[in-house]
Amino acid sequence: MVLAAGLGTRMRPLTDTRPKALVPVAGRALIDHVLDRLRDAGVTRAVVNVHHFADQMEAHLATRRDLEIVVSDERAALLDSGGGIRHAADKLGRDPIFVANIDSLWIEGAAPALETLKGAWDPAEMDILLLLVRRGHGIGFEGPQGFFRDAAGRLTHSTAPQPPTPFANVGVTILKPQVLDDQPDGAFSIVPVWHRLQAQGRLHGVAMDGYWMHVGDPAARDAAEARLREAAGAS
Repeated sequence: MVLAAGLGTRMRPLTDTRPKALVPVAGRALIDHVLDRLRDAGVTRAVVNVHHFADQMEAHLATRRDLEIVVSDERAALLDSGGGIRHAADKLGRDPIFVANIDSLWIEGAAPALETLKGAWDPAEMDILLLLVRRGHGIGFEGPQGFFRDAAGRLTHSTAPQPPTPFANVGVTILKPQVLDDQPDGAFSIVPVWHRLQAQGRLHGVAMDGYWMHVGDPAARDAAEARLREAAGAS
């Protein structure tokens, strides 16, 4: 599941005439960076939700030939991070899925980030597994919101300024669709679901060893683009 329906208000003026998912970074649309990573991790079918400039999104997605793309239409109303996944339940099936934000890019470290995520997934112990990045290993980890992680990989979410959280959410998750079965239709955030699973010891995380870039506004887009070009030139 690729979450691509947001308005991208912080990315204005780049989103005045296009959806955030189609903002280019280093010559490639944000959503294509994400779909490329998922494809390389073995994904063959992606459900993508659309709302803002939905016609542009559908036309762009139709050009991809390396993945089966299924559109989850949210033209009627934005459904937020949890509601968007719940709305697409009939398209996602019941097996664990990747969930990916479109504003999260990274430069790989020694181990590919999604392989690290897949390798850590244990459905007997966890219902959601978040890909994390350590503080200081990326762009866009501002403010206090983040996670603490214990020796078993269990997470505690925190928005308090002290003590500082050592990990941020990269924006890619493995999730059992069943964790949303008890949620109502309509818009809702995934964060209360995190908190419920946290209390049960079922919210886990694993840290990537690459360099993460949260592309949330035009300045972050420019910084990410410079980093990606620098990395391409060095390789």
